[in-house]
Amino acid sequence: MKQYSLEKWVWTEADFDVMGWHDTTVHAVAFIPEKFELILDIDYILQWVHPQEGETYFKFWVSPATLVFANVYDLKIDLEPVGGIELQDIRRTDPRTPNNAEHIARDKEWRWTVEAHDGEITFASIGFYQYFRKEPTLSGAQNLDLETRDGFSFERGSSPYQ
Repeated sequence: MKQYSLEKWVWTEADFDVMGWHDTTVHAVAFIPEKFELILDIDYILQWVHPQEGETYFKFWVSPATLVFANVYDLKIDLEPVGGIELQDIRRTDPRTPNNAEHIARDKEWRWTVEAHDGEITFASIGFYQYFRKEPTLSGAQNLDLETRDGFSFERGSSPYQ
């Protein structure tokens, strides 16, 4: 099978409608209060590959990524993971003008829900940057082992939010 080619290495809330986080594995979570950032170290599934003739199971194009939500406040974490954190979806609702719009030069924020199988994370934020850290790997699993993904990481590229 040919290599999966990333359309781009950094995705944002502008790409939200074409993204999906179903069955995404979360390896680590951080909140940086002085920067108002919520950061997730994830394995993002770029494509589900249907089984070929004679095969039974799906394969997946997976890449480790850093998902950074900016200008985060009203953060609530309610998770009771058993054996890890796997996402169902990420939703955004209630678009409105941020209280600090003049300071951050942004005119919209949303209420975000990061829905996991065993709970959720909710918060307000102006949006996100999702940085892919490696070329996608074709895998028989929906996540990558720590060696393949180069361990845990919150590495990212440049962002105007910083």
